[in-house]
Amino acid sequence: MCCHASEKQQARCWKDWLTDSVSTPGDTEQIAAYLRYLQTQRKLSDHTLDSYRRDLHQLQSLSAEKSSTALPSLTQVDIRRFASQLHARGLTGSSIARKLSAWRGFYQWLAQHQTLRANPTDGVKAPKRAKTLPKALGVDDAVRLVSAQAEQGDADEDPTYRLCNQAMFELLYSSGLRVSELTSLDKQYVKTPVHVSAGWIDFDAAEVTVTGKGNKRRSVPVGAAAIAALRQWLVVRDTIAKPTSPVDPHALFITARGRRITPRTVQTRIKALAQSLGIPADVHPHVLRHSFASHVLQSSGDLRAVQEMLGHSSIASTQVYTSLDFQRLAQVYDAAHPRAKKQK
Repeated sequence: MCCHASEKQQARCWKDWLTDSVSTPGDTEQIAAYLRYLQTQRKLSDHTLDSYRRDLHQLQSLSAEKSSTALPSLTQVDIRRFASQLHARGLTGSSIARKLSAWRGFYQWLAQHQTLRANPTDGVKAPKRAKTLPKALGVDDAVRLVSAQAEQGDADEDPTYRLCNQAMFELLYSSGLRVSELTSLDKQYVKTPVHVSAGWIDFDAAEVTVTGKGNKRRSVPVGAAAIAALRQWLVVRDTIAKPTSPVDPHALFITARGRRITPRTVQTRIKALAQSLGIPADVHPHVLRHSFASHVLQSSGDLRAVQEMLGHSSIASTQVYTSLDFQRLAQVYDAAHPRAKKQK
């Protein structure tokens, strides 16, 4: 396929390829071409591409289960039936809505390259999703979690491990970063022919710059506690040397092997720490992002500022934290007001 061609040349290549595959079982080729378009033109991340790939291959499997109908020939009735089948298998409304969104985008792209009777996903809606609030820790638990690493651990435990964890968790809670934004951070901004920083720390300005969803860049303040933890971590980070394999020269957070830390490693470490502290919630990195947003909003009441710091495109995504704030106030009221308790 024309990977390095211009957008117009790629469109012609895809059109020719799809036309040639109409008379053959070309669903897999069509999906591959669409994914290549998302990668080369839309610049979607590998993680997002994997999600699209799974959703489209599931559409292909659902079609094969029923009648082996080629994807371009599916109808609105077929898509409604597939959505109902997924719901019967226990998928939530939000999961089905995501799949429908992936399918809809595929058919919109396909219609640009071959004739379709209609987009079969038009008018098909997912089951109503249950409204769930993001999970946030209380202020005491959040502070206890992010500050615990300096005090926890056996005397024989590697202090490098503890300092790295504390710096990561302090920064997550201080600036409300996504775990992917955290792990992509460099020690400082770098731009070379082989590496361009997606995010970095500016100690002088006390802020972190990250590249979030939609390839949008934002800068967020970093608190004094996180700055101190980061400085402590960098002192030991720069002493790590591996004679058998080179240490990543740019990554802010690295493993004991000198490689850039992964989101999965951060998830495992924060969960283990929360369990060791007896925090009952299912703690993962995004819980600290929710906690950051909820606590800043409780103190400031500035929804727009929280939206900007979180990197939300829509204020509606940020407004959910006002519900968390009201929920906290309701709990205080129920516990404190003499006439709030239900009569037995």
